[in-house]
Amino acid sequence: MFVALLPPDPVAEDLAEFLTPRQEAGDGLRWTVPEQWHVTLAFFGDVAERHVDDLVERLGRAAARRTAVDLRISGAGAFPNPRRAKVVYAGIDAAGRDEELRRMATGARAAGSKSGAGGDGGRFHPHVTLARSGRPIEATRWIRVLDPYLGPSWTAKEMALVESHLGEGPRRRPRYEVVGTFALGGNRDVTHA
Repeated sequence: MFVALLPPDPVAEDLAEFLTPRQEAGDGLRWTVPEQWHVTLAFFGDVAERHVDDLVERLGRAAARRTAVDLRISGAGAFPNPRRAKVVYAGIDAAGRDEELRRMATGARAAGSKSGAGGDGGRFHPHVTLARSGRPIEATRWIRVLDPYLGPSWTAKEMALVESHLGEGPRRRPRYEVVGTFALGGNRDVTHA
C-alpha cells in the first residue's frame, strides 16, 4: 500500500502524448503506463488487515491538516543518479508550495507509522516514475530529452490510499486499486472502499 497524489486524466494524457514518440528508443527501459502515474507521499509495503481501519482514520486526519496544492509535472531526473539510473522520472513543480507538499508526505508517513502500517523513511522527493531498468544505465541522454517537458497544472485536492496487486495488471504489471481518498484542507469526508 502507498499514499499518493493522483494526476487527473488530462494531465496524464498530456504527459503520455509527450512520451509516446520518445519511448520507442527504448534502451531497455520498462515504461510505466498512465494508469500507474502518481506522486508517492508514503510507501507502506504489505499492510496487515488489522491496521487498515486505523490507517484510514489517521490519513483522514493528516489530510485535513493540509491544504490543496497546485502541481505541475515538470523536468526529469534519475534514481539513484543519472550515471547509474534504475529509475527515470518526471519532476513535480509545486508552485512554490514545496514545504506544504513535504508536510503532506510527513503526515502520511506518520499516519502509517502510528497505525502500525509501517512505512519507508527515506527522503521525500516528489516525482512521477516514467521508466525502470533492471540494471543501472547511463540516463543523461534521457534526462536531456525529457527535461523540457512542462505539463498542465492541476490542483491536488485529495490524497489516495492505494493498494498494489503485483503481477495482476496488463503484461504482469501491478494493478492499482484506490482503497480510500482523503480531502485536503479540513474537509473530513473520506471515501473508503
